[in-house]
This record gives sequence, C-alpha cells and structure tokens, in this order.
Amino acid sequence: MIGIDIGGANLKIVDEHGVHIHYCPLWKETPVREILQEYSKADNAAVVMSGELADCFASKQEGIEFLYNAVRDVFPEAIFYGTDGNFHTKPVSMLAAANWLVMADVLRFKYPDCLLVDMGSTSTDIIPLNAWDSLKGQTDFDRLKTGMLLYYGLLRTPVSSLVRKVSLDGTEVFVSTEYFACSGDAHLLMKMISSDIYTTATPDSCTTSWEHCLRRMARMVCADVQEVGEAMILQIARGYVNEEMALVKSVVSSVMQRYGCKKILTVGIGSKILASWLNAHDLAAEMGSLSDAMPAWAVREAGLRTV
Repeated sequence: MIGIDIGGANLKIVDEHGVHIHYCPLWKETPVREILQEYSKADNAAVVMSGELADCFASKQEGIEFLYNAVRDVFPEAIFYGTDGNFHTKPVSMLAAANWLVMADVLRFKYPDCLLVDMGSTSTDIIPLNAWDSLKGQTDFDRLKTGMLLYYGLLRTPVSSLVRKVSLDGTEVFVSTEYFACSGDAHLLMKMISSDIYTTATPDSCTTSWEHCLRRMARMVCADVQEVGEAMILQIARGYVNEEMALVKSVVSSVMQRYGCKKILTVGIGSKILASWLNAHDLAAEMGSLSDAMPAWAVREAGLRTV
C-alpha cells in the first residue's frame, strides 16, 4: 500500500522506497492521473486530500469528486481518510481537508502530551495531540477560527498578506498589495532555505536565484534593485520574517496553553525553522524526509492498520 496526500500545490506519495513529492498545482489542471500512474504497481492506496479547495473547483464537493475519481481510475480499491477519523470508499464531504487529522490519529499514541506544528509550502497546522475527540469533525473553517490553522507557509504566501508596511532605514514604508514576492523569496533572502527547497512556482515565473528573489522583493515597495539597493531589500525580507515568527509564536503559545500540551513537535518542509522559533523537537531528526510528507506517511500507516 502507498500513502497519497493530494494538496492544492503538491502531490506527495510515500511507499516502501521513501518519499516522492510532485509539484502539482491543481488550478493549472495538472494531470493527477498521469502522476499517480507511475505508482500503479502498488497493491492499493490510502488517500488524504486538501486540494479540493483549489479555486479551479466551483465547490469543495466538486473538488472531492474530481480527486476521488482521479485516484480511483488508477487504484479502483483506494480508501480515503475523512475528518471523522475513518476511511471511506465514496466521495463523501468528510474527505475535505483531513490531512492534518490523520497525522494526529497516528502520532497521538506516541506523543500524547505534545502539540504538533506542521509548516508546509502554503499553510501551517497547529494540532494538540491530546485532544483527539474534539479534533474529529473539524473543518478548515473551524480551525481558522480557533487558531489551529494558519494560512502562512514556507514558500507560497504572498508577502503583502502579512506585511502592510516595513521599516527601511528608519522610515515606515507601505508595501504594494500586488503578488510581487512570496514567503519563499523572503526565506531564501534571509538564508533560511536554499534554492533547492524553493520548489514552487515563483510570482513572476522566473528562477529562485538570489538575483531574482531580490528583484521580486524590491517590487514590494515599487522599486528596482538598483533604485533601493540590496541592503534595503533585505530589510523588507527581514520585516516579513519577523512578522511571521511573531504570529506563529503567539498562536502556538495560545493553543498550547488552551490544551495543556507540554512539548512541541515540528514537521513539514518548514520544520527546522519552526523548531528554532519554538524551542521544539524537529521530527525530521528521526524521520528524515518522511517529515516533509507527514500526511502521506500517516495515511499509509493508518491504512495498513485496516489490512
């Protein structure tokens, strides 16, 4: 059995050989079936999704049915994990955004007093592993209300979604609200990630090189690199990261206190950054690359329990 996690931007697969991550922007009609066909020799698939929210679908239910049918065309007996904590064989509404819950389902026994924080390319999940009964049934809307979901991620977050103005050489400057630069640019310019981690499409479809990241970030204040200089551009990136760190730390602290969690675990492609901010244990230290695809790993583990 393989584990499949279909997000809006990435399709992640875990099998006996390890982790396979495919950049798969659903809004661009990426051929999901063709990607899955590469793994069709597997006996079956356990699946979790969050890509049903992609704006190429008129509704979440339409997205669920599209992804369900795409998987079933390749794996006719595939099972799908839902927000009720059970597997399903029909495209029921509970399949929407259950990727975070399956991690809690699998990890809650080993880490019963921990708060799990998972930063992916697009969003960050904050999951109290000691609250299983209250976690079941929650939608993304519910979790946004309670702070257990932040739509800020390592790579794809627009800079202007978090920062309204930045301090440049002591002067407060408002930023453009255009999608000129993203969190991937800020993290690379702050040397928190390398270009090989920056795997998603850039705002201007150019490369993830230092020069192109500088150019995109300069546009946040409607400038060119030559106009304001590298040092000032780095101040913009630093301003974004400082706001991001403050937000994550504040919300994590609030959820941790609310549920009485004693320790913090971090996973996802942003786990190393999270661990440094939160004084947490990075599960990548023991799980390696599986930490970057935890829902795919977890749904496979949960699926194997049903065999």
